[in-house]
Amino acid sequence: MTQRLDYFQVSAQLSKKYMDFSAAMKNVPVIEEFGDLVDIRASQINGCGFCLDMHVKQAKIRGERELRLHHVAIWRESTLFSARERAALAWTEALTTLPAHGVPDEVYEAVRAQLSESEISDLTFRVVAINGWNRLNVAFRTVPGSADAAFGLDKAGLN
Repeated sequence: MTQRLDYFQVSAQLSKKYMDFSAAMKNVPVIEEFGDLVDIRASQINGCGFCLDMHVKQAKIRGERELRLHHVAIWRESTLFSARERAALAWTEALTTLPAHGVPDEVYEAVRAQLSESEISDLTFRVVAINGWNRLNVAFRTVPGSADAAFGLDKAGLN
């Protein structure tokens, strides 16, 4: 499969603004805590090979354990995730799949029991961001690994 077009080049100004939006989330504690898990899970659900590849490598570089990376897809059955991480992953799935009648109350109540209002709000912006990136990269068939050198992802030791 080949890339359809380079949206960064074709829509350079919009791409830069979206990068700025994503960059604005750096140093937000809840995003530092859950960002890799959120990005990986949403990318799995959306079938975004480019983003999944990128975020697994970023997580590895940041010291995430490999077994946890493999268990993101089965987080409900895994014993490797905390209650806070489980709530964040459930919230991510609900916002990524958007059930017909919206986010179920039980999902909101579960995340509300683990995270503060500001953490939920910040986390929601992260889910919005990764879903947008997923849609761009799926739409234009961005090739997994094609930006490794540019983003320093070759340091992950995964090939």
